[in-house]
Formats: sequence, structure tokens, C-alpha cells
Amino acid sequence: MAFKKITSSFSAAPQLTRDDVAAAAQAGYRSIVSSRPDGEEPGQPSARDMARMAEEHGLAFAHVPIEPGKATDADADRMKEALSALPGPTLGFCRSGTRAATLWALAEADQANPATIIGQAKAAGYDLADLKPAITRRSERTGK
Repeated sequence: MAFKKITSSFSAAPQLTRDDVAAAAQAGYRSIVSSRPDGEEPGQPSARDMARMAEEHGLAFAHVPIEPGKATDADADRMKEALSALPGPTLGFCRSGTRAATLWALAEADQANPATIIGQAKAAGYDLADLKPAITRRSERTGK
């Protein structure tokens, strides 16, 4: 699978398989963040299974699950904490990659202006234009 590079430190992808986790380690990723709630689809590996796969390949793992279209400030704060604590570069995933990109964008709101964040995501294939008000609001909290 091709991982979609958003920045030098974060990429997004759809659901990862065991082979994808191995490929991520080979590609130089040092961490994986899952944005999928457990049991979202039949046969989907659990966060515990994904954490074991990541560990088998020397990767750190975090689970920041959200439902599609329902990212909150608390979710964004948890993603920011995870990205700060995990070694980079990081590969985020969910069913399609969009929730991983969404959480990254909201977590980055204090690091860059909304247009830059949205542009980086768009260049990777994720249309996050609808997030501009939320990114702007989060960036204004920190004075960016």
C-alpha cells in the first residue's frame, strides 16, 4: 500500500495489514497511530492486535479512535499528545485515512496557519477544507 505523506513527520493510510506494518517499519516510520474504534467493521484487527504488530516491528503505537466526522477538541488534544510523545515519523491510519489526516490537522493547528495545513493535506489527497473553521478556532486559542 502507498502511504500518503502529508509532512516529513506524518503520513496517513487506510486500514493497515500485517504486511503494511512491516512495510512501514522498512520505510522508516517509527510510530503508528490508529484512529479507528475497535469493532468498526467485521474482521478489522483490534487496537490491541495492531499494537502487537507494531511492537513486532519495533514501532511505537497509540490508539486515538474517533467516529467518522465526529472529531472533538478533546480528540485533537489526545492526538497532539500522542504525536508529541511518539518517535517520528508517524503513520496514522483509519478505514480510509481521512480521520487520521483530520486528527493530524486539528493537532497541528497551533503549528501552522489553516491554509498551510489544509494545503498539505490536499497535496496528499485529503480534502479537509471543511475543517478550516475548526483549525482556525484551535489556532486562535494558541495565538497562531
